[in-house]
Amino acid sequence: MTVLVVGGSCQVGHFLLPRLLASGESVLALSRQARPDRPGVEWLRGALPDEVPVLPPLSAIISFGPLQALADWMAQVRLAGAPRVVATSSMSAETKQDSAVPAEREVARQLRDGEVALAAACALHGCAWTVLRPTLVYGAGLDKSLTPIARRAMRLRLFPLPSGRGLRQPVHADDIAQAVMAALENPAAAGRILPIGGGERLSSGEMFVRVRRSLSSSTLPLPIPAWLLRMGQRALPPLRGPLSRLDSDLIADNGELQQLLGIRPRPFHLDASMWFASD
Repeated sequence: MTVLVVGGSCQVGHFLLPRLLASGESVLALSRQARPDRPGVEWLRGALPDEVPVLPPLSAIISFGPLQALADWMAQVRLAGAPRVVATSSMSAETKQDSAVPAEREVARQLRDGEVALAAACALHGCAWTVLRPTLVYGAGLDKSLTPIARRAMRLRLFPLPSGRGLRQPVHADDIAQAVMAALENPAAAGRILPIGGGERLSSGEMFVRVRRSLSSSTLPLPIPAWLLRMGQRALPPLRGPLSRLDSDLIADNGELQQLLGIRPRPFHLDASMWFASD
């Protein structure tokens, strides 16, 4: 049988595809961009919900894209054999619910609505499903959070260090890939929304300090005091949400993840290679 991976070119897909191949699976990977095939992986060009080529029978569907688009596609196609479904959402579904920024509350609403829609679409086909809610993801140089900060600092040789006390729990993309593999094989994970954070909780300030230490080039540290961050929230509306959360805990309880899937994510250990994407 064949596994369909939606968003296989993302940072989790970077680690998942080799794991699927090592397990003997045949993989179809859907991407908006044309990509060359490689042994065991056939790349399809398309996008959910309406631009998907004809597919063979599937044993599983794995998605790292928008949940609503996946649900909409599943609701309008015939799927033989009730393939297993594993998809990623985000802990932002919880942490941004009560944000002072309307756009962020909307993000949380869309994530939660997408989770509900996916469960309903899976029920139509009799598919068992699992949703993973990761915290901040790193590890492949493809994220839009820590990697841009690291690259900008290396380019400017200057690293801003905001004074944040809120706890962070960054999760390595390969730990999410391992959780996906475990969810595919474990019936007990069906019908569950599982938070997944890294194996270490640290302050947001310490997180940025470790990123700086990992860089391959030296940078000048630029501490940013709390009073300046408060001014930034007022003067820079687009940064209001991220700056306001520096003193808030953005963490996940890995209890169910460990109990059901046996996954224990790694601590937040960095090296310079993590800030550069590789094929």
